[in-house]
Amino acid sequence: MESDHTPKLGNVIQIDQAKVEEHLGAIVRGTVEETLNTLLDAEADRLCQAKRYERSPERADTRAGHYERSLETQAGKVTLRVPKLRTLTFETAIIQRYRRRESSVEEALIEMYLAGVSVRRVEDITEALWGTKVSPSTVSDLNQKVYGRIEDWRNQPIEGEHPYVYLDGISLKRSWGGEVRNVSVLVAIGVDQEGFRTVLGVSEGAKEDRESWNQFLRHLKERGLHGVQLFITDTCLGLDASLGDHYPEARWQRCVVHFSRNVFTVEPKAKV
Repeated sequence: MESDHTPKLGNVIQIDQAKVEEHLGAIVRGTVEETLNTLLDAEADRLCQAKRYERSPERADTRAGHYERSLETQAGKVTLRVPKLRTLTFETAIIQRYRRRESSVEEALIEMYLAGVSVRRVEDITEALWGTKVSPSTVSDLNQKVYGRIEDWRNQPIEGEHPYVYLDGISLKRSWGGEVRNVSVLVAIGVDQEGFRTVLGVSEGAKEDRESWNQFLRHLKERGLHGVQLFITDTCLGLDASLGDHYPEARWQRCVVHFSRNVFTVEPKAKV
């Protein structure tokens, strides 16, 4: 006679779904990692024109070890053993795709932050898109990197002559301390001798007064802006005087677009 204390089969066999998925994920990652490293070795053999340790008169180079590099895949993070060659430069499509993806992720993070997306929200978005949560320190490092690039661009020398230069101040909305504020930005766009337009400079956080325009024009002149024959601007207070201080030989013309807008603001709509 069976005992009443005999455990039921359903209570004896238990399946931990999370552990099963983790185990399968590890197997898939291992397979992906092995496949990619095999492709890298094959690429190195092709560049060397011989397999590893193979003696061949056609051999063009020899191995010099390898270095490790992580790569985010749909299966998770894998470690690549990238071969190093003694004389030739090792390049592969796998690494190029990694660089493009790394660049696209970096650009997306920067755009999200500059658009006012909170760091916590950036973490959630990156985890949903790429399966990897980006830490606040990573977002901060990327911001410092892009700010450095912006400063390098703002201070780079202005090459060539620009006979025509457009100056204007625009107002942009910026997220600051959880609030959206209006920020004034001074912009200079030059037209070179071949007729191509180029953004010459940008000054953020400045007001459209004489002192701000003086500082902006001084900054442009110190970077090498010369050969200006005509400035096109609106009738901003103090701008015409600032132009005379820094570029007295250049002529000035009122912007037709600003002039039309000013006319439309006072002209009755029925007569427009």
